[in-house]
Amino acid sequence: MNRFRFHNPTRLHFGEGTLDQLKEELPAYGKTVLLVYGGGSIKQNGLYDGIIRILSDLNITVHELSGVEPNPRVSTVRKGAELCKKENVDFILAAGGGSVIDCVKAIAAGARYDGDPWDFITHKAPVKEALPFGTVLTLAATGSEMNSGSVITNWETQEKVGWGSPLVFPQFSILDPAYTRSVPRNQTIYGMVDIMSHVFESYFNHTENRPVQDGFSETLLRTVIETAPKLLEDLNSFEHRETILYCGTMALNGMISMGIRGDWATHNIEHAVSAVYDIPHGGGLAILFPNWMEHVLDSGPERFKQMAVNVFGIDPAGKSAREVGLEGIQALRAFWTSIEAPSRLADYDIDDSQLETMVDKAMVYGPFGHFQKLDREDVLAIYRRSL
Repeated sequence: MNRFRFHNPTRLHFGEGTLDQLKEELPAYGKTVLLVYGGGSIKQNGLYDGIIRILSDLNITVHELSGVEPNPRVSTVRKGAELCKKENVDFILAAGGGSVIDCVKAIAAGARYDGDPWDFITHKAPVKEALPFGTVLTLAATGSEMNSGSVITNWETQEKVGWGSPLVFPQFSILDPAYTRSVPRNQTIYGMVDIMSHVFESYFNHTENRPVQDGFSETLLRTVIETAPKLLEDLNSFEHRETILYCGTMALNGMISMGIRGDWATHNIEHAVSAVYDIPHGGGLAILFPNWMEHVLDSGPERFKQMAVNVFGIDPAGKSAREVGLEGIQALRAFWTSIEAPSRLADYDIDDSQLETMVDKAMVYGPFGHFQKLDREDVLAIYRRSL
């Protein structure tokens, strides 16, 4: 393992009925709250009413920002930051999935910044302070509820940028699986792909002596693979929603990446696609990840063999590491297809007309990836594989 320091300050409240923890958490932060949410699903599943009732009982003044996009826009971040400044907001509460939480992280930093939030999102300025915020999660996917990362899109410039700061960890996150029961089938599928992709980004590394991290990662992957078809047969299942929700948090709260340096190339490649075409993030990952794997297979065939054997149960007898690894990649593609995830960019009506544009956006900071460094030709080849 590499030398590391680990710190995650987010308090996690997990389980049925945990929304009531707002009564204990919120009084410490002041009397004015900005409630941020997306398209209105929290009003359909009862979460909105529950939050408003608690805030009212605490005599908290509530301002609202709704309509956060699935790929959250910097324009919404700007609106939220200005609202915080205007209304002297003490605390922000994100109610929704990872997009809402990512947006709130940027709003929290923007509320304490005199310039354009796009400055720190694009790494041109540091985050020096941020408003405190908490989350009530409604979607198992990004893990944003227990980390300090965020992804924001600038639709005007067609840029989608990942950023983060230790100052934008949530103070607390409330995860009641009951509020994920209303998530539609397609978003449930995308969320499970996203969870597995986060594990893969950490798993594909060249660090030595990592049996604990590998064990954690492989268990998460096998658990999603085992649970996914059961959940899709019964989207209302509390048990299966609970399992997937917990996997989502554990996949990206730092636990499986301690002491290793993950790859993260595929996320960068996907961000360039959804910056141009605004496709679902999980859908893009389902298309791109197996093609990235095939492209970099020869940079670590033993690693792919381990995944194939330990996650997908491939029999390695009489085969080379590369052959076993390739079977594992094929098994991943087959699994994602079996749960109705997309497999080609053509599934989103994406052809080769914008390939160079997407490559330009992916390469904006130069070659990237730690399992195998990717240059322009590598990225273009992966896009072509994915058409």
